[in-house]
This record gives sequence, C-alpha cells and structure tokens, in this order.
Amino acid sequence: MVIKPMIRSNICLNAHPAGCKKAVEDQIEYVKAQAAKRAETGKSVLKSSKYAPKNVLVLGCSNGYGLASRITAAFGYGASTIGVSFEKAGSETKWGTPGWYNNLAFDAAAKKENIKSITIDGDAFSHAVKQQVVDQAKAQNMKFDLVVYSLASPVRVDPDTNVMYKSVLKPIGKVFSGMTIDPFTGELKEISAEPANEEEIINTQKVMGGEDWALWIEKLEKENVLAENCITLAYSYVGPEVSHAIYRSGTIGKAKEHLEKTAQELTKKMASYGGRAYVSVNKGLVTRASAVIPIIPLYLSVLFKVMKAKGTHEGCIEQIDRLFAERLYISEDRTKTPIPVDEENRIRIDDLEMDSEVQAEVSRIMPTVTSENSAELTDLEGYRHDFLATSGFDIDGVDYEADIEAFDRI
Repeated sequence: MVIKPMIRSNICLNAHPAGCKKAVEDQIEYVKAQAAKRAETGKSVLKSSKYAPKNVLVLGCSNGYGLASRITAAFGYGASTIGVSFEKAGSETKWGTPGWYNNLAFDAAAKKENIKSITIDGDAFSHAVKQQVVDQAKAQNMKFDLVVYSLASPVRVDPDTNVMYKSVLKPIGKVFSGMTIDPFTGELKEISAEPANEEEIINTQKVMGGEDWALWIEKLEKENVLAENCITLAYSYVGPEVSHAIYRSGTIGKAKEHLEKTAQELTKKMASYGGRAYVSVNKGLVTRASAVIPIIPLYLSVLFKVMKAKGTHEGCIEQIDRLFAERLYISEDRTKTPIPVDEENRIRIDDLEMDSEVQAEVSRIMPTVTSENSAELTDLEGYRHDFLATSGFDIDGVDYEADIEAFDRI
C-alpha cells in the first residue's frame, strides 16, 4: 500500500519505513563528512585517538537527540554502541513506530561498516533491561566510557514498588494561557493549562528527573562495566522566558532541576575513577515530544526563521555532532582544556539559540504573528518538514508513491 502521514492533535500516528531509513542514512553521512573535515584541519579529538569514545551506551537511542548521539558516537568516532529503547515492531500488515525503523536502519548501517552495534528493545526503567545491558557489555568485553541518558517516556514504573508514575506538562501555581500555532494550517489559537497539584509535580519528577539515571549508573558501577574517566550525560532544555511558565518553571522544569542536581551527585560518586556527570542544555527542536508542548510550536517556527536567516540553525544531528566535537571531545588533554560549562556546571550547546540578537528578534516577531501572516513571519514550512521527518515523511530521495509491501522491514 501507499502510506501517507496520519496526523491527529500534533501527533503523527504512523511511520514510513523507507523514509526512516533514509533519514538515518542522511544523518550518518553528515556525521562522517564532519569527521572527515576535522581530520583535515586537526580540530577536536579524532576517532583514532585513545581519548575518543570507544564503548557507548545510549538510553533512549531510537529518536531525536538519543539517536543523533548514537550515530555521532558510532560513525563520527567509530565507537561500539549498545542502544536501549522501547518501540513497537512493525508486522506484515501494521506499521511499527518510527524508532523501531530507525533502530533497524542504524544496525544495518553499523553492520555494513563493521561497527559493533547491539540494540535492546525493552523498558529501560526496569531491572531486567539494566541486567540485559550489563550481560551484553560483559559478553562483548565492553566498559562504557560514555553513557547517554536520553529517555523521553511519559510514564515510569518504579522497578522496586511497581508503582506507575505519569508525567504531566502543566504550570505551577497559576493557570497558563498562551498562543500556539497549527504548523499545517498556520492558524493561531490561545490555549490554557490548569496548574499542577503537588502529586503531579512529584510524579513528573519521578518520570523525568534523575532517579532512574542514578539507578543506571549505580548498576553499571556495581557490575564494573564503566571505564576510567567515564562521562555520563543527560539532556535538558531551558528555552526563552516566554516558555518558562509552561516548561522551565512548570512540572517539566522541576524534573529537569532534579536531573541537574543528580548530575552533581553522580559526579561526586564517580570521582574515585575519574568519572563525571553532566546535563547538556540543548537547542529547541521539533521532536515527537516538543511538538505537543503548548506555545513551543509558535516559538520554534519563529526561531527557525530567525536562525536560518543568520545561518546558525541546527537540527538534532548538527547539534549533537557539535556537542561531541566542541564540548565533550575538544582536546586530547582534558586537564588543560576541561569541558566548558556554565556557572551551574551545565554544558550549554543551546548557545546559538540563546544568542541575545536571536532572542531579541524572536521576541520582536512573536507578538506580531497572526493566522493571516504566519506563513510570512514564521518558518512553517521548515517546522512541518521537521515534524513529518520524525516519522519518516517528507525526506528527500524517498518515493512516497511507491507501494510498501510489508511493515516489518526497511
């Protein structure tokens, strides 16, 4: 059958196998090209260096920043990777999730280039999957020098109590009202969100805070599968003042504060073997998660237009490739050039987004956007492309009129 995107409430319900495969391949080619440029200029750590990542664990490896991290580690630095994600497999007659196809494409590309790749499908919050990762690491004689924590699940079952916690995206203290935009029609509308109660705040922290990250590092330490000087990294977002009420100062923001506190605690615990934990504050991008956050689509559609005009716009893969090359692995001698962080010990790879000129221009434009002029004042086309691309649609070089014979392959 010919498959077209099925969209409901800013969520794409299906995925295109060939499109997902091509999108992964495009990211791989980008990373390889950037690595070749750095090899010519001598900038950053090269894959041949003993300081390059060798064995990498990516928790939440199938989409967005997690997928980009795995691609960058493997194809930019030649690292062996274990990836964990919880995806729905495709069948002969029913499509799988985008991440399932992304994982298939990654594993196929890694095998083709003789790069070790192990993908585990399961609940990363569970003890069973943690043990599965440990067993695979030991079987492959792997000690992780980089552990990327990039889980974006809306629910978490505590592995000890079996209590299920659900995260919510709500403000704290008072009702939030703001404008958002439909990226397919350009229509603006005002939306409101009721404030969270104390239980919802706690539950969101249990899902999206640092508790599970700490459990992972504790397990990996106990099983002796972390390398000397291991780096572990979790991803976060701060964003502009206009989004703080619903994001940074809301329930998600409280969870991210817990994540940042966890990074500081983990660094202390990992000091005995030179380990360090960081939170990387990344740029706002269209992901399967960000597309459903109120006001964010309007902000991003304006931000993209401004940053593209300045030539500073980055997608997931460009952002993570720069994170590795210009933050994590910038020098052969870490004692002389430590990882650059802000006053709260966070890596700021959102520097181009938060540039004062960029933010001033975005702040000037946003209040003037209407349903009638949105196509002119925002980058709706770019936003739509990125939204569709997360599910394998609107990818250059893919024939979307071709029949898909079965959904269990790429």
